[in-house]
Amino acid sequence: MSFRYEFRLSGSGGQGLILAGKILAEAAAIFDGKNATQSQSYGPEARGGSSRSEVIVSDEEIDYPKAVNIDLLLCFTQEACDKYCKDVKDDGILLVDKNYVTSTPKGAFKTYSLPITEIAETKMGKALVANIVALGVITRLTGIISQQAVESAILSRVPKGTEELNLKAFNAGIELAEQAG
Repeated sequence: MSFRYEFRLSGSGGQGLILAGKILAEAAAIFDGKNATQSQSYGPEARGGSSRSEVIVSDEEIDYPKAVNIDLLLCFTQEACDKYCKDVKDDGILLVDKNYVTSTPKGAFKTYSLPITEIAETKMGKALVANIVALGVITRLTGIISQQAVESAILSRVPKGTEELNLKAFNAGIELAEQAG
């Protein structure tokens, strides 16, 4: 049986979702040796408009690069949750930032409502790294991409001089996921 896992990271422009998607895809393809694609879409107003990054990871060639049957949906805004929650598979995961998504739909998927941005602000002192905190949560909840691969991809993608901060944010996300069970 072939393996295919679809991630959709959604929210507003400026929240780092495109970078997070690129990190996930790079971690899977370059550091874990899997097949991966990453696509993105955002409104004309780069900051503040809607933003989405999709990553597909598979053990076979990926013939269609768009995510249509979402295994994990990350929502940083209520609008994103309302718009995309219908695409989550019955046994999938809906992960929302609990301070910005206050109404989560019911479904046959597992829902995690976690204080992702709050953790970035309180533990790292920068809401800017909420996307990396989310990557830690996603890595731990799914087990699809290895922690070491994601760490390597973070180090290759984040701006020079921010590596330590971003690794700290990633580890805070892993801890958050462990506490969530």
